[in-house]
Amino acid sequence: MLNVEEKNACGDFQVDQRVVDENRFPCTTEEVEKKPDEEISPMYLPQPGDELPVQDEGPMDATTPWATGRVTYTPQGGITGLRPVADRYSITRFGPSEWRAHNLTFFQQSDENIQKAQHATFAAKQCIERVYREADKVQLETTDHLRTRANVVHRWKLELDNALQSITEEIILLEGERRRVKQSLSVITIPESIAGEFLQLRATRLESDLVKDNVEKELTKEVALCSEIRDLLNRTREQIEMQLIELKAAKARMENDWTDKIDAYKIDTNCFKLNNESPLILWKPGATRFPAEQSTPASYEHFTREALSAGETVRQRSMTLRSTLDNIYKKSLKDLRDQASRVDIALSEQINLTEGICQQLEKELQRCLQELANTENLIEELRGSTKGLDNAMKLAQTRLSERLLRRNVESCRDVPQFALVDEVKSLGERVTATLGELKGAEDTQAGLIKARGDLEREILVKRKTLYIDKQRGQLLRSFYPSAAALSGF
Repeated sequence: MLNVEEKNACGDFQVDQRVVDENRFPCTTEEVEKKPDEEISPMYLPQPGDELPVQDEGPMDATTPWATGRVTYTPQGGITGLRPVADRYSITRFGPSEWRAHNLTFFQQSDENIQKAQHATFAAKQCIERVYREADKVQLETTDHLRTRANVVHRWKLELDNALQSITEEIILLEGERRRVKQSLSVITIPESIAGEFLQLRATRLESDLVKDNVEKELTKEVALCSEIRDLLNRTREQIEMQLIELKAAKARMENDWTDKIDAYKIDTNCFKLNNESPLILWKPGATRFPAEQSTPASYEHFTREALSAGETVRQRSMTLRSTLDNIYKKSLKDLRDQASRVDIALSEQINLTEGICQQLEKELQRCLQELANTENLIEELRGSTKGLDNAMKLAQTRLSERLLRRNVESCRDVPQFALVDEVKSLGERVTATLGELKGAEDTQAGLIKARGDLEREILVKRKTLYIDKQRGQLLRSFYPSAAALSGF
């Protein structure tokens, strides 16, 4: 038998000296008798004494007649106790002890592999149980995170819903204010055109009534006030349109965010509802990548809060603008109505004043006409009296002429002569005085005729002014818009 060392220097084999249990290794059909103190190994396993060196038996010849005699002997073979002889059919390289050690190696290798397999099976079962348990735990935690995130998204979505509802109502109210301002701008042209047309009508008054009275002053103030209010409403309309643009921009931003949150909520809800048995789960390679444009929870909350804050700020400015617009309407309406009242009061006073002077002028015209008639009668009477004095003058002159026919001494300057001369002289003076009175009466008549013409013309002027102020002006002022119309309703 070949000697086999306990530890091979070349590392070919290593024999374990521990006792092999019959339950771990298969036994032969022969029953092995066990001694009380030790266990007997089967014959195909290492036996006692195999560890001892083998006695050298010398060179080995050919074992069969067919051996070629070719010996594969090397100096190393003497160290291991090998003396192999090889022919064409067989080769002898190992001894029985090595054969038994070789058999034990296979049993040990199988036992080790079985133990490793058992350990691997146990470890695999433990690993699978642990992995499934941890996977279920992680999946539950992830599901809880998805539920929490869905609730967070839903909460922000509700806040955006409320903000969108508020800003939509504000846009509707501001749109109504814009329509109201446009309506007011169209209505404000009515009092402005009324005042302007009235001023043009009063410019057609006749010369003596072309005065800058209180009516004209108040009308001028009304035109200036209407122009000022129109400019103010135009600026307010521009502010409303700019505010509407800001409101719609904030609404669009919140709507985009709201739409994104609706989609995110649906996605997170669907993810929350998925489980391991869901038919929609698939392999998704690359799903664990982080997109470059992804936000963080802090930036997500900051973006949503900023959108809500911006929308609320714009809504507050819109509410302030609407409040300011109400104050503008109240003040403007009060100023317009007060100015219209002042115009109407001044117009009424001017009409009463014109009617009063027109009545006085008519009375004066009646007096003038009456006096003119009296003057004409006086002139006729003076002319008649002049004709009566002419006959007396002719009689006196005729007498004097006849008395001048006396001859010689009879042509005497007697009392009748002086009396006739005095009569002619007195009649001449009386005729001259009567003619002077007639001339004065005629001059007075001419003055009365001129005064009558002036009065008639002045009455015509006043009636024209009354027609403009009363008939045309008050009719035109009756179309002045009401307070509701001026407020844009």
